[in-house]
Amino acid sequence: MPRHRTPRRLSPDEDAGAVLALIRRSFAFMDARIDPPSSMHRLTTEAIARQARDGEVWVIEETGAPVACVFLTPKPGRLYIGKLAVDEAFRRQGLSRQLVALAEDRARALGLGLLELEVRIELTENHRMFEGMGFARSAETSHEGYDRITGFTFTRPVARPGAG
Repeated sequence: MPRHRTPRRLSPDEDAGAVLALIRRSFAFMDARIDPPSSMHRLTTEAIARQARDGEVWVIEETGAPVACVFLTPKPGRLYIGKLAVDEAFRRQGLSRQLVALAEDRARALGLGLLELEVRIELTENHRMFEGMGFARSAETSHEGYDRITGFTFTRPVARPGAG
């Protein structure tokens, strides 16, 4: 049975180095699989601090170090989920589901009716994971300079309290 850990909101004043390292480790497998390269290569601790100030950054920690994280960005009518990362040693313990449930709670608190995220076309295992969490493919996307589809947008309505 997965062990529940309490997510903690990262402050913009905290050192984001451990979060950046977690994202880089967790996304490294994509390098040989996706084109164009992941935006995590351009991510900095300053950008994470900005996200923590202008949006939200949540972490799940084990012995004081982040083992999972998610960026949440309110947009008109929806909450965008980005940089969902789980350390390889902590995968298959329900941490992604826990962070998506947190995103739903935050969307509800912000009065937003939809969760949204993007997944690269090549990462079919992520497509299946998010579909298993109730997300549906809602759009095809292309990165600037590409004449082919490079990703999909997935969305999920935010459940009303007491529903389902």
